[in-house]
Amino acid sequence: MNRMNMMEQVHLAGEDEEDIYSGFNDYNATLDTEDLQHDPTFQKAVMRTSHGRRPPPTASKGLAVGGAAAGARLGTAARGRAGVPSSMGRLQTGAVAGGGTDMARPMTAVRAAGYTSVGNRGAGFDPMNQGNKGPAPPLEPKPEDSPEEKIRQLEKKVNTLIEESCFANSRGEFSLGLEKAKEAGRKERVLVRQREQQSMGDQINLDLTYSVLFNLANQYAANEMFNEALNTYQVIVKNKMFSNAGRLKVNMGNIYFRQRNFPKAIKHYRMALDQVPNHHKEMRTKIMQNIGIVFVKMGQYTDAITSFEHIMSEAPSFKTGFNLILCYFALGDREKMKRAFNKLLIVDLKVDEEDKYLPHGEDKHYNLILEVIKNDPLRQIERQRKYEAENCIKTAAKIIAPAIETSFASGYDWCVEQVKTSQYVDLAHDLEIDKAIMYLKQKDFNLAIETLKSFEKKDSKVASTAATNLSFLYFLENDLDQADKYAELAMSSDRYNPAALVNKGNVVFKRGDFEKARELFKEALQNDSSCVEALYNLGLCNKRIGRLEDALDCFYKLHAILRNSPQVMFQIADIHDKLDDTAQATEWFMQLIGVVPTDTSVLAKTGEIYDNEGDKSQAFQYYYDSYRYFPSNIPVIEWLGAYYIDSQFCEKAIHYFERAGIVQPAQVKWQLMIASCHRRSGNYQNALETYKHIHRRFPENVECLKFLVRICSDLGLKEAQEYATKLKKAEKTKEMREQRASSGTRRGSGRGRRGGDDTEESSGRKTSGHRRGGSKKRPNLDDVDDGAYQVSGKQEIDATYSDPLGPQMERPKTAATRGIKADDDMFDEDLGEDMLPE
Repeated sequence: MNRMNMMEQVHLAGEDEEDIYSGFNDYNATLDTEDLQHDPTFQKAVMRTSHGRRPPPTASKGLAVGGAAAGARLGTAARGRAGVPSSMGRLQTGAVAGGGTDMARPMTAVRAAGYTSVGNRGAGFDPMNQGNKGPAPPLEPKPEDSPEEKIRQLEKKVNTLIEESCFANSRGEFSLGLEKAKEAGRKERVLVRQREQQSMGDQINLDLTYSVLFNLANQYAANEMFNEALNTYQVIVKNKMFSNAGRLKVNMGNIYFRQRNFPKAIKHYRMALDQVPNHHKEMRTKIMQNIGIVFVKMGQYTDAITSFEHIMSEAPSFKTGFNLILCYFALGDREKMKRAFNKLLIVDLKVDEEDKYLPHGEDKHYNLILEVIKNDPLRQIERQRKYEAENCIKTAAKIIAPAIETSFASGYDWCVEQVKTSQYVDLAHDLEIDKAIMYLKQKDFNLAIETLKSFEKKDSKVASTAATNLSFLYFLENDLDQADKYAELAMSSDRYNPAALVNKGNVVFKRGDFEKARELFKEALQNDSSCVEALYNLGLCNKRIGRLEDALDCFYKLHAILRNSPQVMFQIADIHDKLDDTAQATEWFMQLIGVVPTDTSVLAKTGEIYDNEGDKSQAFQYYYDSYRYFPSNIPVIEWLGAYYIDSQFCEKAIHYFERAGIVQPAQVKWQLMIASCHRRSGNYQNALETYKHIHRRFPENVECLKFLVRICSDLGLKEAQEYATKLKKAEKTKEMREQRASSGTRRGSGRGRRGGDDTEESSGRKTSGHRRGGSKKRPNLDDVDDGAYQVSGKQEIDATYSDPLGPQMERPKTAATRGIKADDDMFDEDLGEDMLPE
C-alpha cells in the first residue's frame, strides 16, 4: 500500500514538472502547509537552519514519514526491499543483495552527481529522468555600490588616465600629458584613502602607485620642469617597497645632464650602474656610455677614454668607437688614433648579407616575397645601421687624416689602405672621392682634379661620381667645354645619375638652349623626384622661355620641400609680379622679408610694388629700410631724393644726393642736383657756390656754365661776363667734337648716333624702369648731361638749359614723377647772342 502511494506521488510529481502553471491554486497558498515542501524559498530557509543541516533519516524511517519528497529520496531503497527490480535488473542502491530489511545504506559525504536533496523539490524532481535538468541559473550580479566594486572601478580609471598621458606624450602634446598624469595622481590618492577607510590598507596596489609616480616624473621632464621631476623620482627611489627603483637614477642623471650639472649627473649614473646586475650588459653599456659623454663635456678626456675603452672591449659599437677616436684626437695621440680607427673597422654591423635580396632565377614566388621584404621595416633598419657605420668611418677619416701623418694627403691615404683591408672595402672609393672634395675645400683645385681623374677607369658607379664632381668643378671655373665633356662621361657611366643630368643641363642652360636644358632637368626628376637642384633649374628654364605657370608650379613644389628657402620664395614672388598678380606678389615678398629681413634688394622690390600701386608712404618705408641696410644703392638713393623733391622737402633730398656723389664722384649730375635743390629752397648763395665748385671740377660742362651765367646775371655779379665767355667757348668745343665724331664713315657715324641715343635712353630706362605703372612720372634725374665726359648727338647748342630736377611742383602734389622736362620758371628768358645778361 505504501509502495503504491509512493509511486502515485512520484507520478504526480512528474506531471507537475510538465505543467508550467503548477503551484498556482485557487485557494490561498499560505494556508497550504503540505506544499511547503515544494516551496524553494522555504526550503532554502530550512537549509540554513540546524534542522536542514542534520543528516537525512534512514530508509525505513523515511517511509514512515510518507512525503512525496521523502519517497523520492528513499524510493530506491524501499523498492529494493520489496523486491521491485530497478531498471536493467540492477541491484538497488543502499540495499543488500539478499534483500534484508534491517540493513540500511550508510551515509556518505559525497552525493551523487547532479542530485540534491532539496534544490529540485520545488521543481518537481523526477528520479527517473535526472539528466534533463535545463540550463543553470545566471550568476547573481554583484552590487555596484559595494566598496570592492568602487575600488576596482577607480583603479581602472587611474590606469586609463596613465595610458592617455603616455599617448599624449608620444604625440608631442606635453602639456596635455602632464595634466592627465596629475589627474591620475589625484585619483590614486583617493583610491588609497578609500582602501584605508574600508580597512583594506594591506591590499595597496604598489604597481599602480609606481606607475602613477613614474609617469608623472616623465611628464615633468618632458615639460622641462626639472625640479618637480627630480622630486618625484626621489619619492620613488627612497621608497624601499618599490623593487629595482634604483635604476631610475639614470633618469635623474639625464635631467642633471640637461641642466649641465655634470658632477651630479656622473654621481647618479654611477649609483644606477651599481644597481644594475652584471648580466644586464646592454643597460650597463648604455650607462657607461653616458658617463663617458659627460666626461667629454667636462673636458676630462682620460676618464672618458677609460669608459669608452671598456665598452669597446665588452660590446663594441660605432658610436662608442667614434667617440673614442675624438677623445684621442683631443689628446693628440697619433698611435692611439690609428688603433681606435682599426677597432672601429672591426665592429660587427649585425646585418645579414645582401645576397638574400637578390632575385633567384625563375622562382616567381620567391621574387614576389623579395619585392615585399625589399623595403620592409627590418630592411630599413639594416640600411640605417649601414648608413650610420659608413658615416662614422668617413667622418673619422676626415678628422684624423691631418693629425696622424705629416700631411693631409698621406693621412688620408693611410685611412684608405686600412679600409681596403677591412670588411668595408666598398668605402675605399668613397673615401678617395671625399679626399678630392677636401682638396676643393682647401682651394687646391689641381690636386682635386688629379684625384678625380684617377677614377675614370674605375667601375661605372665610382667613375660616374668622379666625373660628376669634375663636371661641376669645371662649371664653376666657367670652362663649359670640359664641364660638358665630363657631364657626358658621367651620363655614359650611369645614365640614371641625376647629378650628372643636372650638370649637363646647367651647361646647356649656360649656352642658351633652354628647351634642351628643360628636357634634361625633367629626366633628372624622373630618375630622382627629390632632386631639388633639378626642380629649381627646371623652374628657371620655364621662367626664361615664358612658361610662367609651369615655373610657378615647379617652385611651389620646391617650397613644399624647402619651406623657408629665400631663393624659392623670391622666385614665387617674382613670377607673381610678372603675372601682374600684385596681391600674391606682395604677400610672398612680405613672407620673404620675414625670412631675410635685411635683404636690400627684396626691400627695394617691395617698395617698387607699393610705388606702382600708388601707396607712396609704404613705398617710402621699404625704400628707406633698404637704404639703411645698404646706403650705396644708387637707384634707391635716387628714388628717395626724388620723393623728397616731389614732397617739396628739397633740403632733405640734398643728403641723399650727397651720398650719391660720394658713391659716384665722377658723375656731375649728382652735384647739379645738389645745386638745384639749394636753388629751389631759395638758398641762392649756396647754389652759386655749388655751381662754382662743379665748374672747377668739370670746366667744360655746358649745363653748369648756363646756370652760372643765369644766377650771376640775376644777382648782378661781375662774373656773369666771364662765365658767358666760357660758355661760348665750351659750346664751340662741344660742336667741334661732335663734328669730328660725325666726319667718319657712314657706319661709324651711325654707330656714334646710336651710342649717343643709347646714352640718354639707357639712363632714362634705368630710372623709369625702376617704377612702372604710376599715374604720374617723377622728374627724370638721369637727363642731366655729363658735360665733357659724354657726347650727345641730338642736343642743340643754345643758351637754354633744363633743370635736372624738373619743374617745381605745387603742393599737395607729392607723387614722384619722371620724364617731365621743362624750363625753370625762374629763368624763362632766352639769352642773347653774346650770352650776356641784359
